[in-house]
Amino acid sequence: MESGNKIYQVIISEEAARMLASHARFLAQVSETAALSLIAEFDEKAKLLKQFPERNPRLSDPLIPTGKYRKLLIAKRYLLIYLVKGDKVYVDAVVDCRQDYGWLL
Repeated sequence: MESGNKIYQVIISEEAARMLASHARFLAQVSETAALSLIAEFDEKAKLLKQFPERNPRLSDPLIPTGKYRKLLIAKRYLLIYLVKGDKVYVDAVVDCRQDYGWLL
């Protein structure tokens, strides 16, 4: 496990940003507060990844190489999917757990 003093650079892909915006737009149709809460929690969790990216479980799926991606639950139903490589954390997707996201893998 990484040292508590190490700081990682968090890089959010354009696709992950688009996915987050899409989820927030959908939520805003029902509740603007919920949409803003999703974005705020995403920002908070992304900041936590700067220090502790390896504390979250690995994404387990037969279609991806074992141990490649990690997952972080945000707002009770969205998964932030990311990869730790060296001193960088690459956030590649934000998916709704209630939907089939196998297409992503």
